[in-house]
Amino acid sequence: MGGEDARLRAVVSLAQAMAAAHTPRESWRAAALGARDALGGNFAALSVWERELGRLRVLVNEGERAHGEEEFPDDETYPVHQFPEITEFLHERWAGGGEPNAWVETAVAPPEGEAGYCHERVTALRRRGRGCCVVAPIVLHGRAWGELYVARPLGAPVFDAADADFATVLASVAAAGIAQTERLEEVRRLAYTDPLTGLANRRAVDMRLDEAIERHRVDASVVSLVVCDLNGLKRVNDTLGHAVGDRLLERFGSVLSLCGAMLPGALAARLGGDEFCLLSVGPAADEVVAVGEELCLRAGELELGEGVACGVASTGDPIGPVRSARRLFRLADAAQYRAKAARSAKPVVAGRDGAVLRLAENPPSPPHDRRRFRGRG
Repeated sequence: MGGEDARLRAVVSLAQAMAAAHTPRESWRAAALGARDALGGNFAALSVWERELGRLRVLVNEGERAHGEEEFPDDETYPVHQFPEITEFLHERWAGGGEPNAWVETAVAPPEGEAGYCHERVTALRRRGRGCCVVAPIVLHGRAWGELYVARPLGAPVFDAADADFATVLASVAAAGIAQTERLEEVRRLAYTDPLTGLANRRAVDMRLDEAIERHRVDASVVSLVVCDLNGLKRVNDTLGHAVGDRLLERFGSVLSLCGAMLPGALAARLGGDEFCLLSVGPAADEVVAVGEELCLRAGELELGEGVACGVASTGDPIGPVRSARRLFRLADAAQYRAKAARSAKPVVAGRDGAVLRLAENPPSPPHDRRRFRGRG
């Protein structure tokens, strides 16, 4: 009875750890660690079956890793055809309606040529100093998703049939946790992504900018914001239709993304309507202004539209103390407003155009104040 209670507690612990995960990596790690501890192993791995490439790709290795094994490997993959038991499961037993049952492999295998010999798996166990492993298929949405692998060292008790049955249960719990994480990732992606352009949205910018300003307070990192207003969108919508207007927005979004890639780690976003921005943390103000100039040039070459009005505000310029995201937004907005009013073909930069600072502190009165020099609302 004690053993059953311990295994029940292990299942509950695994489910809770995966439910608490906020990212895919945290979820994978929780699955591997939970299975390792539940089965009394010293190592565990979680792998995904990349069906189109015919291979298993290792997502995480936890426990006593062998030489060359990384916790989150970039390129540890295994062709499925090298492992007969996987091939049988994926292409025969599972396709024929079989159950996703786990199996046990040992480093002490039958001689080569005899039934039950698996060269690749046995060789891998021996090479890494492991005596046995239990492999449990993970099934997600009715399809084989990957495998949960738990190993014990040489000299430790070999996994038995009861362990294999328990590994099957753990794999089903892990599958539920992975499915939940995938749903959360999709919700997160939708919450922080503009559906038309695929860029980040205003919510994502607000969150990242708050983090950037906090980093600026701590280590004086340069934080820069480029705010853009796409000229001519209303004319395109009125004369050619909203479908063509959407195409212009998508094309400019691609240009913004391309230019943003020139600034390591920059976030390209659509704020709404015809307004876009780039948020950069680290690069010097001059680098950001140069990218803004390139952005203006490329936007002017688009077949549709009438270029872009671009304003830049950077803590690397003499704009006074920046203690809030709102202040940097107001300055970038004021610079963009100046660029729009002057029909400037280049970015207007706060701190390099004295009028911008005055404009940010004393915005125009309605009805001319089209964007209110936005705060956080």
